[in-house]
Amino acid sequence: MKKISILTFIVLLLTCSCGKIDINKAKNDFENKVTKSKSYLLKGSMEIINNEDTYVYSVEASFLKDDFYKVRLINQTNNHEQVILKNAEGVYVVTPSLNKSFKFQSDWPNNSSQSYLLASLLNDIKNDEKSTIEEVDNKYVIKAGVNYPNNSELAYEKIYFDKSMNIERIEVFTSDDVVKIKVDIKSLDLKAGLDKDDFNLDDLVDQDCCNTNTCDENKTCPKVEEETGALKDIVYPLYIPNETYLTSKDVLDSEEGDRVILTYSGNKNFILVEEKATSSNEFEIIPVYGDPHLLNDSVAALQSNSISWTSNNIEYYLAGTDLSSEELLSIATSLTNADIVTNTEIEK
Repeated sequence: MKKISILTFIVLLLTCSCGKIDINKAKNDFENKVTKSKSYLLKGSMEIINNEDTYVYSVEASFLKDDFYKVRLINQTNNHEQVILKNAEGVYVVTPSLNKSFKFQSDWPNNSSQSYLLASLLNDIKNDEKSTIEEVDNKYVIKAGVNYPNNSELAYEKIYFDKSMNIERIEVFTSDDVVKIKVDIKSLDLKAGLDKDDFNLDDLVDQDCCNTNTCDENKTCPKVEEETGALKDIVYPLYIPNETYLTSKDVLDSEEGDRVILTYSGNKNFILVEEKATSSNEFEIIPVYGDPHLLNDSVAALQSNSISWTSNNIEYYLAGTDLSSEELLSIATSLTNADIVTNTEIEK
């Protein structure tokens, strides 16, 4: 009877151990895939979830060893396209339709988590000593902490792999287990054969081909704005810091059109500038000291006391020395919720 019990125990032990994977082995397997890739091309979709609103992007992320990155993001609601580029010259956020780019003095993407970049996901896993792995629905799921210095709400992520440790999906959660970011990977080529020419800034907007309407499939032409620069409505932020109030509204005429300046005073003083987004005749590069930051529906230029971005054909500039980065982002995010903002017609 004792022999049968021991044999049964051994069988149960072997059965329970079958199919399990150690977290350190999972880390090593994933790290080997990432570090052995000289260049990769990732394609997929991303959802940014803000309360009841969901913003969907198509994502195409390219990587080349020596720290070259190109991330193409297309908002599926309004087809607004932006490209985050890192090459030997610096970090850029390019808006092809406006023929404009921000150039950053920045450590992006190494200074925060990026749910669509493999090295960033690997760093999140390696930096979290308490990272875990479990098998769910025939998938391996690694849970690890994240690093979003400007968004303390985001606490951890779940990274889904198949049994061969091929990455399939990423979900980023709050500490209350509410998912805020979802990335579904549709294809991943770890032997993409890219070179430095694939990361040229000039190739993102080619003014000559746009003037002749002969752009090839690898280039994006700026869409020349045919309307006037008139700004029909003022968009007011849904979030304002406590004891802070709108104290003045100025509408200025310029060659480009209307420019609205809203001044808020009180506990947290700040200004908000709005004007109609128009394309530049020549490719314009605007230097900034800060980092690219993904808002709900746009990639913004976040600096220590200001943030600039384009949303729904409006260019925004928000600045306030009294505001923290999280307060800047809270105000900016509330302005991008176009579906629920009540616009007020401009009065001159």
